[in-house]
Amino acid sequence: MSNLPTHHRSLSNEEIEVEKNGGLNLGKTQTAMTISPELFEKLYLSPKTPHSGDALSRFANPTAMGFVGFVISTFTFATILMGWGGASGLAGVAGIFFFTGPVLLILGTIFEWIMGNFFAMMVQSLFAVFWLSFGLLQLPTLNLAGAYSATGNATEGAASKEFNSVVGLYLLVWGFALFTFFIFTLKTNCVFAGIFLFVTIASWLLAGAYFKVGTGHYATAERLQKVRPPCTSSCLLASR
Repeated sequence: MSNLPTHHRSLSNEEIEVEKNGGLNLGKTQTAMTISPELFEKLYLSPKTPHSGDALSRFANPTAMGFVGFVISTFTFATILMGWGGASGLAGVAGIFFFTGPVLLILGTIFEWIMGNFFAMMVQSLFAVFWLSFGLLQLPTLNLAGAYSATGNATEGAASKEFNSVVGLYLLVWGFALFTFFIFTLKTNCVFAGIFLFVTIASWLLAGAYFKVGTGHYATAERLQKVRPPCTSSCLLASR
């Protein structure tokens, strides 16, 4: 019997995969999936985190507490800037910068953190530290503006270009921080997006008012100061 010649051939990777799959040539297809804005918000803005204990069942929702502090402080601040009823100066209501707003917002921040609500915690903590830091400027006893005057006079320092530029830059940076929150909420919740949009505009308008005071354009600064509160009021209406 003659030996028949045998031919050896190496198998390619594709042929090996075909044999592994029982002779079926399984191809890979790329698929795209879209998610709803509500699902996006749950996944990225309020992701589920493991909770230890029964905190969710024992504690009430703290968001309303921080919201009330934000509304009372912001609306009072806005109406004074607009000069309603002849109001002028914020020293008489310095408590809104240290108690009404920050205390409720800080308590809300702590409980939001305990309950694992990341986005609500970030928002409330942001506004809490803003009111505390901005309230320091309104305390006459600290005389912070006096450091910008050669004689230590707070009135002269408050009218100086250096002091107003410093506060204006601070508010400008806050506007950019708030604008990032507007971007985060733009795809998920139009109410939240409207709130952060109006607060961002209000922050930048107030920054512009400080810059104009520093350059001596008091009329323009007054107009900017009175245009800013309606933006804040629109924010409060959107939140309702």
